[in-house]
Amino acid sequence: MYFSSRVIASISPTMNFSSFHLTGFSGLEQQYPWISIPFSAIYAMVLLGNCMVLHVIRTEPSLHQPMFYFLAMLALTDLCMGLSTVHTVLGTLWGLSQEVSLDACIAQSYFIHGLSFMESSVLLAMAFDRYIAICHPLRYSSILTNDKIIKIGVAIVCRSTLLIPPVIVRLKFLNYCHPHILSHSFCLHQDLLRLACSDIRFNSYYALMLVICTLLLDAVLILFSYVMILKSVLAIASQEERRKSFQTCISHICAVLVFYIPIIGLTMVHRFGKHLSPMVHVLMGNIYILFPPLMNPIIYSVKTQQIRSRMLRLFSLKIH
Repeated sequence: MYFSSRVIASISPTMNFSSFHLTGFSGLEQQYPWISIPFSAIYAMVLLGNCMVLHVIRTEPSLHQPMFYFLAMLALTDLCMGLSTVHTVLGTLWGLSQEVSLDACIAQSYFIHGLSFMESSVLLAMAFDRYIAICHPLRYSSILTNDKIIKIGVAIVCRSTLLIPPVIVRLKFLNYCHPHILSHSFCLHQDLLRLACSDIRFNSYYALMLVICTLLLDAVLILFSYVMILKSVLAIASQEERRKSFQTCISHICAVLVFYIPIIGLTMVHRFGKHLSPMVHVLMGNIYILFPPLMNPIIYSVKTQQIRSRMLRLFSLKIH
């Protein structure tokens, strides 16, 4: 149990049956004002960084290319992820509210998981973009037309939003007989299932199927695309050309690692880390939510020359 019996007793009598208690860093409640400072800075960087990437791509005609359209989708997804959790995470740390209604919790869970699937889909689309650019450069502009990109974007949105409702909506009809204390300062599907005493087999099996058909399938396809890219690059005679080809993939590879490593870590902690300190669960949850949206704008600003030069120009104009 994450809280002492004294805390549970103080919560349960006053808490509505359909309300849940969000968990910050248990045992460090007195330090919340200090802990909130880095978290506030991280959220500010997430919002500012992704907004700047979107602004640069929108206002710079030379960046109106498939690669940067997909990057804009990634930045928009990361921005929405930050917006979907900022009110509960900072609300908990600032002491504004640690209770969330069941309906609000289910809605936040839908957005968090939907945006995770969306980010995975965008990363797969970006891998496809790199595969076409390197393995079929002469057909790149004919394959990735604006119409194709719009269709890919619509498919990503539909895949990320229409597959989740059956498992998320059912959370509304479960009985929650365990103490209504969540493991994180935001709501996750598996966290709500842990508190339910109803039959959760449908949710468990359907969620597993979703993970296999989205996150796992995307990871396999991304890996396969890079096997094909590597095979194509190694066939290039010029070492300089090889280096340039690999250089165009560095940012995407970093973004893939930044996304999948926290997911794997959080899954391992939830499955096999029940004996670990609650602090580990809270820390891994926050890394899963915040690390990709924080790092992606930094990665693409540093590693992508076109974005970096536009960012520097934007800052120089603001200074002058």
